[in-house]
Amino acid sequence: MTDDIILKVDHLCQYFKMGTGELKAVDDVSFDIKRGEVFGLVGESGCGKTTTGRSIIRLYDITGGSIYFEGQRICAGTRTYKDTIRAAKAAYRAEKKEIAAMRKEGADEEELAARTKAVDEELHRVMAEQSANIRSAIDDHKNCNKKFAKAQMDKVRETYAEKRAAESDPEALAALEKEEKEALRLASKDRIMNKIQMIFQDPIASLDPRMTVREIISEGLVIRGVKDKNYIEEQVNRMLDLVGLVPDHANRYPHEFSGGQRQRIGIARSIILNPEFIIADEPISALDVSIQAQVINLLNDLRHELGLTILFIAHDLSVVKYFSDRIGVMYFGKLVELAPSDELFAHPLHPYTRSLLSAIPLPDPIYERGRTRIVYNPIAEHDYSVDRPTMREVSEGHFVYCNEAEFERYTAELS
Repeated sequence: MTDDIILKVDHLCQYFKMGTGELKAVDDVSFDIKRGEVFGLVGESGCGKTTTGRSIIRLYDITGGSIYFEGQRICAGTRTYKDTIRAAKAAYRAEKKEIAAMRKEGADEEELAARTKAVDEELHRVMAEQSANIRSAIDDHKNCNKKFAKAQMDKVRETYAEKRAAESDPEALAALEKEEKEALRLASKDRIMNKIQMIFQDPIASLDPRMTVREIISEGLVIRGVKDKNYIEEQVNRMLDLVGLVPDHANRYPHEFSGGQRQRIGIARSIILNPEFIIADEPISALDVSIQAQVINLLNDLRHELGLTILFIAHDLSVVKYFSDRIGVMYFGKLVELAPSDELFAHPLHPYTRSLLSAIPLPDPIYERGRTRIVYNPIAEHDYSVDRPTMREVSEGHFVYCNEAEFERYTAELS
């Protein structure tokens, strides 16, 4: 793991319409993931973990915020900018009413004219600034694939220029020219989302029952434009070997496999395009306990062998502690605590985190008889009526969603 940030989630909001209202599935969530690490995202069912993962991979158009992959903005929401414009217009109307009332009362006209001019200029400034942000967000969302494809083509040209410089044989040069042409064709169709892949929670529903294993795993290569059948066959067999299956399995259909084998097929499908970032959405929750350990060990091996960075979404805290370098805890669409794995388990600060950890059972009957569950009640635990909470760094790398009074209490607790 390095300090190089591969993914940055900045004020992510994902809202869904529900009748006349809306559901804030993910509400102002920010975190970053370093290259080579496993970032665990935990919380109870319905807290927004999966929605966060699906938003990152662009299965949803995000409502607000931005997502950056390798420094390039791949997702951008415009809701925040539009809300700022609406707030500015409302403030403008209120100011105008106040100025009109002051004029009726006989206030100084020069003073009123200066105030009117200042109000008009502020509205125009906000509208121009936020409109530019909206245009930038839309352009980044539309053009991120074009920029990525251009960068990939430049890399191909650079690589083959070096190969040609080191070659003098006319036949070898002709072969290199043919290879470069094909590589440029594939690079022109490359998409930045090819570098981000997802392993889905349900190993049954995520595989097409009408496709063979070979077709399922190779689908990404086919969509990318690879036409060499021998190359596709070779890559499919290599992926099957990496995930612990055999080439004979390629001709079978998903219903002929167990749950653990289906999940291995899903993993093979996700790594065939050589991604740099994997979103593992509760990949073991539908599996037996013995199979869970096998899949986790497989992901761990692939992480080191292929140099993967993983966002690991789960609700089993003991598994997350074993597998993750850092852990983020979500509650009701908010990220409430973020810390290195060992630090979070040693010094949980947010009451919800403590509640989650108190629910972990241990294979010790004496301990279990005395284990006390901590029940989290946000109304009783927090008073945010005056001092609103924000994400604050309590100690190095340890962030908690709290207000000023809670921050001082947590800081004193750690010291």
